[in-house]
Amino acid sequence: MQQALAPARIIHLDGSDETELEQAIAEADIAILRGDLDDRFLNRKSLRWIHCDHAGIEKSARRSLIEAGMIISGSAGRSAPALAEHAFLFMLAFSYRFPRFLDAQRQHQWGVEGQDQLRGLVGKTVGILGMGHTGSELAYRCKAFGMRVLAYRRRAELLESVDQLYAVERGQGLGELLAESDYVVLALSLSDQTHHLLGTKEFGQMKESAFLVNMARGSIIDEGALLAALEKGHIAGAGLDTFSTEPLPSDSPLWDLPNVLITPHVTPQIPDRTGASLDIICENIRRYRAGESLLNTLNLSDVYTRS
Repeated sequence: MQQALAPARIIHLDGSDETELEQAIAEADIAILRGDLDDRFLNRKSLRWIHCDHAGIEKSARRSLIEAGMIISGSAGRSAPALAEHAFLFMLAFSYRFPRFLDAQRQHQWGVEGQDQLRGLVGKTVGILGMGHTGSELAYRCKAFGMRVLAYRRRAELLESVDQLYAVERGQGLGELLAESDYVVLALSLSDQTHHLLGTKEFGQMKESAFLVNMARGSIIDEGALLAALEKGHIAGAGLDTFSTEPLPSDSPLWDLPNVLITPHVTPQIPDRTGASLDIICENIRRYRAGESLLNTLNLSDVYTRS
């Protein structure tokens, strides 16, 4: 990255010294951060571009900065293949009712009730909400498994590996996708527009045999409505990696529901996640200098003001 930035002056900081950080922010044109930006980066006339080296940068989606022309970018996509695999972990576990077989194994029990009625993923329909890096990787894998792929996204641009696309810019909603899907996977970013995108109405539109998988952000779901849908059997189950409050409180009823699988917002890394981040950053440095649009930039539709 030093070579990509040359001949610019580079200031390396670990963030522990507030005086050093304040001076650096006051002088810098570009800031490359490990995490999200905070109030210290507001109202800085010299700053033109801030890169936050992780995915899901809704905490950095500040309206005032975007309206002022600040470029804010992130490293979305660096872990997309692994996140798609993580979604498959949940989907396969539900399809094969794996938790029941694991319980049977621990009890030295041969087989479980209803095992003859199990069906694989082939021929099933998956609805993917969000067709960015993770959604696209997931769609590709779903087609390889012989699944029918429905997708929901902002733009109406046609996509590979998608059998039916529902687009916000066409004025289309979620109803048809939810009604037809055996698995609904969340892979979209959190914003004011997607906050509580799924609630009581939407869970009521899903099949009672359908499963929800959340690989996005917890607040895209109304967790109270999800809990009610799971307890009342309005949907068959949920695989959840993200939650509105993290860590998930120990007294949350979600922990004990038999039709819920939980992972603690953790996905195995790809072989070189750091290298993938550097590729994104270096390409954005090239684009910045050439006056081209940067990868993974925020706009006003990404603004998130709720919590």
